[in-house]
Amino acid sequence: MTKPIKKIVILGGGTAGWLSAGLLAAEHPHLSVTLIESANVPILGVGEGTWPSMRNTLQRIGIKEIDFITQCDTSFKQGSKFINWRNLNEGENYYHPFMNPQGYEHTNLHASWQRIAPTQKFADVVNMQSFVCQAALAPKQLQTPEYAAVTNYGYHLDAGKFAEFLKNHSVKNLNVTHITDDVTEVINDEKDYIASLKTNNNGNITGDLFLDCSGSRARLIGEHFKSEFIAQDHILFNNSAVAAQIPNSHPTQNITSATLSTAQGNGWIWDIALPTRRGTGYVFSSKYQSDESATDTLKSYIAKSTSEQQAEQLNYRVLKFSPGYRQKFWIKNCVAVGMSAGFLEPLEASALAMVELSISMLSEQLPQNRTHMSQLEARFNDRFSTRWQRVVEFLKLHYVLSERDDTPYWQNIRDLTTAPERLKNLLKLWQFQPPSRFDFIENEEVFSSSSYQYVLYGMGFNTQTVSAQNAFNDPRAGDYYYQQNREKIAQYLKGLPSNRELLNYLLSNNRQPHND
Repeated sequence: MTKPIKKIVILGGGTAGWLSAGLLAAEHPHLSVTLIESANVPILGVGEGTWPSMRNTLQRIGIKEIDFITQCDTSFKQGSKFINWRNLNEGENYYHPFMNPQGYEHTNLHASWQRIAPTQKFADVVNMQSFVCQAALAPKQLQTPEYAAVTNYGYHLDAGKFAEFLKNHSVKNLNVTHITDDVTEVINDEKDYIASLKTNNNGNITGDLFLDCSGSRARLIGEHFKSEFIAQDHILFNNSAVAAQIPNSHPTQNITSATLSTAQGNGWIWDIALPTRRGTGYVFSSKYQSDESATDTLKSYIAKSTSEQQAEQLNYRVLKFSPGYRQKFWIKNCVAVGMSAGFLEPLEASALAMVELSISMLSEQLPQNRTHMSQLEARFNDRFSTRWQRVVEFLKLHYVLSERDDTPYWQNIRDLTTAPERLKNLLKLWQFQPPSRFDFIENEEVFSSSSYQYVLYGMGFNTQTVSAQNAFNDPRAGDYYYQQNREKIAQYLKGLPSNRELLNYLLSNNRQPHND
């Protein structure tokens, strides 16, 4: 139990596997890191949106932003735009930007919004980023240094290219050992820890700590250690997706600054703009719609921005998933990262963020030996059980607030009886006060209280206006931040290039941005 941890073995490639390999190898160069992936298991290739946290992760791995942008067909993401989630009115939409509202920590912005501009959209009143997104602008100027910006941003990317890019960096620059082979057996030691993975062509691969990045199969945490899968399909109904890629018809075409999420009769469609194409997909529930009908829904959506002929010619692939997560993510010397830990519909791009949170905690608290490992195991399991529950609650929030009743799907999924108890209680509380930091007390919450405000008030939720004046409900502070925001809107709309312009500049120079 006191033998030091010297060798980490990762089962599975893809984004989860190679992000894990890259970060652990970069931050623990004294350790041996080996990744085993099968040539016979295709990469899922979805998960094309990230949170702003990815900037920090890439920096920690030692990746230059220009290399990432050049090789992964990357564009800048500054939030999400939700269309027809509230109702079916033409033009109905709201933004969930990546930036906190102006003055969020200092005053009650809900009260300011209701007092100053109640007929305007909440995000437009408290933040400039929705305007930046509407204008398809970049988060920085041409000469801004890499990873820096004036607005908070993440990325849209090609998931297949990203996994390959991470693999090349990890193998060439970080000395990660890459083995292409099939694992045929998991071999335990006398204490039921994993001792090695038996492969077809490379014998037994021994290790001290094993990461399960084998996707939904969950070869180690599920099949071997029998960690129970906690299904969430009674809360989040969607279990299928049909996806397609649309080539850009014009190289000068605008690149949107937000993920577009358009609600449909039995789910919703994502639309992600990359420099060379758009990635689209319809997430739906197989209980309410067949694969064939869902494909027709996506074709109709695509035809509106292209043509019926082009929509018919695209390649459509259907993906199936079970919404839920494991009861335990860390058992003995095995840690599940990525889809082996759990998967929920990609409504708020939480999949890669959960990978980042997992490997970040693991890297910062890497066990020294098995005695240390047993202490970390319980902490990790508690933390990520809470995090998965938080993601479920936040995704469900988008549905229960909807006014839509045009299909049985919407009538049932918005029913509050299908919501988690904690979310039901919070919705009762938020009738009297806006979401605040006191509602989310983890030191690293998956979604901040400001994210809840963007969704709540974007969907038309009503919170009583506070009449009492105190330090946090001072109208003068609200006026000040409102005016600051108006000035920033004008400044940013005038001073920022378009996404296309910035990406063209970076790609044509093929070098890191630099200071003036």
